[in-house]
Amino acid sequence: MHSAVPHERIAIDLGDRSYDIVVGAGLLDRPEMFDGLPPASDAVIVTNEAVGPLYAARLTTTLRAHYRRVHTVTLPDGEVHKTLSTLNSIFDELLAQGVDRRTTLFALGGGVVGDMAGFAAACYMRGIPYVQVPTTLLAQVDSSVGGKTAVNHPLGKNMIGVFNQPLRVVADLSTLNTLPQRELVAGLAEVIKYGPIADEAFLGWIEEHLDELLRRDVVALAHAVKRSCEIKAHVVAQDERESGLRAILNFGHTFGHAIEAGLGFGEWLHGEAVGCGMVMASDLSARLGLIPKSHAERLRDLIGRATLPVVGPALGAARYLELMRLDKKALAGEIRFVVLDGPGSATIRPVPDALVAELVEANTA
Repeated sequence: MHSAVPHERIAIDLGDRSYDIVVGAGLLDRPEMFDGLPPASDAVIVTNEAVGPLYAARLTTTLRAHYRRVHTVTLPDGEVHKTLSTLNSIFDELLAQGVDRRTTLFALGGGVVGDMAGFAAACYMRGIPYVQVPTTLLAQVDSSVGGKTAVNHPLGKNMIGVFNQPLRVVADLSTLNTLPQRELVAGLAEVIKYGPIADEAFLGWIEEHLDELLRRDVVALAHAVKRSCEIKAHVVAQDERESGLRAILNFGHTFGHAIEAGLGFGEWLHGEAVGCGMVMASDLSARLGLIPKSHAERLRDLIGRATLPVVGPALGAARYLELMRLDKKALAGEIRFVVLDGPGSATIRPVPDALVAELVEANTA
């Protein structure tokens, strides 16, 4: 399997914060993937109860080529634990182990682990280096790339956090073999996202190769991860702190975050909510006259074929609007949506509440 996919590097160009994303199979067992990081005596692996038993020992063995001591911090698994109190448990462990500011953190897990380890690295002793080692499809194509770190607040998702770029992202495709199918499908939502907002040809490729992706064909997954990272790297390099263009990466997320918060974090997986959110956002784009209805239907069909939800939960239009006003793209109480304005092209615009309410009623049950 490993020989079918030579590893590839994608550069994120952010001046003195630039770094590489390495994509390939079997990378966890290769010490050279971690060459060139700042010298230190200690490394700390931050992982969770699901991923730790599968991969922490292997990463520990590999990192021993570079570090005298390798500690592991194991967090509870799930979005419901992406909180300030879990974040504090990372600090408790770092302080208990007496690690200094030269220590490098390694985030081994999915998006929740990556977000919390990156946030902890930004805060501990006012900043220590960290490396992303994403083990879910969603983390490999999206959350591990670009330096967004955060925890959730009961009133909103990712409301407390900082931008903190990793030193490297090492995406080992082999770790996807142990991913539950529901998690793999959730990750496909973030892969699909890149097509309509940035690359119409990639959208066509996904339609053509969806069955291989669902079967975890390693060559198809390698292309999907690489192309997704290339698109995200291009966008992030132009707008690191989301003052403009980078917000297009949140296509489907305004609706999706409302679904997650409205149902209670963890009820739907992030990717499931984003998949459904993209159906709603593309329908909104069609209702605004920006794209043909057929384009919205094409996306809905693909999301349905991927076995992602295409109908949102019936929280009521008023509740959706209330939750979406907390969205980080909202300005002065006005909700702004990422909408499609052509093939492989997206923009951000405010939409009247009445139209949003009508759209929510049409797309929920």
